[in-house]
Amino acid sequence: MGAPTLQEGIDRAGSPVQLLWKPNSAPWTPEVVEREYVGWRQEQAAWHEGVSISDLSHHMFDTFIEGPDATRLLAAVSANNYENFVIGQAKQFIPVTASGDIVTDGILLREGLEKYTLSGIPAAQNWVKFHAQRGGYDVSFVTDPSSAFRGGGDPRLFRYQIQGPLAAALVERAFGGPLPPTKFFHSTPVSLAGREFRALRHGMAGQPGFEFVGDWADAAAVKEALMAAGEPFGLVHVGAYAYASASVESGWIPSPIPGIYSAPDLQEYREFLPLFGIEGQRPLHGSFYSENIEDYYCSPYELGYGKAISFNHDFIGRDALLKAKEEVRRTKVTLVFDVTHVYDVIGPDAGFLLTYARNRVESADSSLVGLTCQTATLDPTGTILSLALVDKEFATPGTEVSVVWGEHPGAGTAPDADLGFPRIRAVVQPAPFDEHARTLYRKNPR
Repeated sequence: MGAPTLQEGIDRAGSPVQLLWKPNSAPWTPEVVEREYVGWRQEQAAWHEGVSISDLSHHMFDTFIEGPDATRLLAAVSANNYENFVIGQAKQFIPVTASGDIVTDGILLREGLEKYTLSGIPAAQNWVKFHAQRGGYDVSFVTDPSSAFRGGGDPRLFRYQIQGPLAAALVERAFGGPLPPTKFFHSTPVSLAGREFRALRHGMAGQPGFEFVGDWADAAAVKEALMAAGEPFGLVHVGAYAYASASVESGWIPSPIPGIYSAPDLQEYREFLPLFGIEGQRPLHGSFYSENIEDYYCSPYELGYGKAISFNHDFIGRDALLKAKEEVRRTKVTLVFDVTHVYDVIGPDAGFLLTYARNRVESADSSLVGLTCQTATLDPTGTILSLALVDKEFATPGTEVSVVWGEHPGAGTAPDADLGFPRIRAVVQPAPFDEHARTLYRKNPR
């Protein structure tokens, strides 16, 4: 008897929500990396005021896609534009279901004419593999799981991110001069300590920076060279807590709920997926509870990916996205918590807070107007920030809302039961919250 499938798990639980609902779930943080190196506050401050290094080598799945049909396959299963996709460029990968719901995103790097690397959580990679198998595409896959799922051994790739106002100075010192001008999310070949690898122009929290990617055999030598170059600048090693909080500031919603649990025409896909994978194990929790899994789905427009969607080719979900373009109900925003109210509800000594809870966002009359997706303490802001999807009429910066703080127990309790949860006052601000991330860094050629 084989391992159980996602569909079998749903059938046994009674519904997708009953399978996934796990109140008070511990938040995910990157594996292998220390939770803190010098303290999360100092680590967050480093990418705002100085320079930081983050080791991203262990927490992502990498799927290497190659073959004569690689581009044709990827174009068929995603909304991205492949006509202007140059070798060495990376894009936010946007796969959607036939209903236009996001499967989840990922980072797709084009390494050759018919050679790509898709990185991130494996949900998008599973989607590509399933349709390759189903459609008979001439393409091969090699997947390197994250270190938590690899079962021993080293990753195939290292990833070191240098971030912060002093990142350019560190890079110049390490490489003996500035790197070639590189557009945002484009890469350039580089060498350091006798090793050759790739420098991707990228930053998670809006500050200037690079992500260096190469063969794991060169990892130690490259990291040692970067750390040595960073000593005069007070280079700070970022731990798992601080790194996980950066996405709240940069406006990237990690791991949106895949829109794959309910459609009858996706049963074959659910039977392809293992129960003990990301789609069957990533927990749902928070003060918002619905017995309908579709209430947790979202579109790429809501996530802010509208400008990256291209209708110049046919792909799964194209018709639905064309229709949804004129019917976007929610907008991604940052909620800035009232710090005095945080003290009242959570306590003045709460320390570092990180949660992926789907909490209710309410208007002044307690009407539901949105959901939080990730919430974290950002010490440089002096309070807690939350990335949320809210109804468009409540998305204007300065709008006052409240976040319902608590954990609905799930099945057996009415979704709208009055559980006495406290409310935390918050003010709507743009996403990304960081002004540099919001206005400048995609235009910065360095």
